[in-house]
Amino acid sequence: MDSILSHQFDNGLSLVAEPMPSLESAAMTILVPAGAVHDSTDKCGLATLACEMMLRGCGPRSSREFITDLENLGVQRGESVGISHASFGAATLSKNLPAAIKIFADLLRRPHLPADQLDAGRLVVLQELSAIDDDPSHKVMLELKRHHYPDPWGRPSEGEKPAVESMTIDDVRAHYQHFFRPNGTIIGVAGRINWPALRDQIGELFADWKPIAAELPAAGATGKQLEHFPHESNQTQIGIAYPTVPYRHADYFRASGAVGVLSGGMSSRLFTEVREKRGLCYSVYASYHTQRERACVLCYAGSSSDRAQETLDVTLGELQRLANGIEAAELARLKARVKSSLIMQGESSAARSGAVARDWYHLGRPRTLEELGKLVDELTVESINEYLRANPPQNFTVVTLGPAALSVSA
Repeated sequence: MDSILSHQFDNGLSLVAEPMPSLESAAMTILVPAGAVHDSTDKCGLATLACEMMLRGCGPRSSREFITDLENLGVQRGESVGISHASFGAATLSKNLPAAIKIFADLLRRPHLPADQLDAGRLVVLQELSAIDDDPSHKVMLELKRHHYPDPWGRPSEGEKPAVESMTIDDVRAHYQHFFRPNGTIIGVAGRINWPALRDQIGELFADWKPIAAELPAAGATGKQLEHFPHESNQTQIGIAYPTVPYRHADYFRASGAVGVLSGGMSSRLFTEVREKRGLCYSVYASYHTQRERACVLCYAGSSSDRAQETLDVTLGELQRLANGIEAAELARLKARVKSSLIMQGESSAARSGAVARDWYHLGRPRTLEELGKLVDELTVESINEYLRANPPQNFTVVTLGPAALSVSA
């Protein structure tokens, strides 16, 4: 595999590309620093509504023509808004990537943002919010992040219904004008590509995009460490978070390895101890969640309400027991799972375009699959246990949703 290539344009736009000549596909991931962190308190969900409105026509294309032109190229696309970025992804046959890039250049630089389609765009966002109301497991995890992270870094990008209902087209256009900018935008590309041609095309389409000064908001207060949301149901949803190191930290792989022992397979500790042995819940897992400057481990358990307190107690007990260390067999299973994931990532241009873009954001440089594999190989039981002794899971944030509040012992 060729080395990963990069180029930074004078306006601050970064292009990162990984040639994968064995593939017939090519994919692109665009990260624009226009995420939900910029939503004001009374405009929670504006970044998401703006992203939805951008899809409703751009450049010379109407909303329908935008969709049709991409479908004619066989482009598989996806959009999302997170706390830091609005993200746009596209994957297609390598020969069609240049034409797709032109369309996405219009999307980023010349969206119509039509006033007559605001109500339709708003309805899409409101329907997604309604779906969250019908999914209590999703709802409790959104509230967990809101409580654990300092405001506004824990705000849900999905928004809040009253705020979305009050937004105007001027709000949408102001968000676009202030935060869609080349400085801080990252374009990651992977697959069968011609690097000089790709670099020149991106330069032709984006190099005259004017940078805009924008600052990230300061971190404010966190929410309560123990919070309950009443909800009439026979089930109780439990969310637990505790702080850890972000992806850019030197200890990330040791910290992530410990979480991989907690969750990630049917032999993981949470599945074995909480679900299989005791039958306390129908779902339990832990996952690593990282922002650029902060990170946490997010844990979820869904239980019948009559066993919810025991589920919470046992889950917290397993998190605390992690400080005692992991075993060789657990690390062997973790490495096998991660290596399998890396191999599959190496067969997907879409996965690699996203990975190199995210690496550039977090690290300022991309990691190759070979480098990632070496970092995994270097993990030992001793190195992970040394990290856990110095950084035991603690300072838990607990959010529950169900008919009765639960207690957490000191």
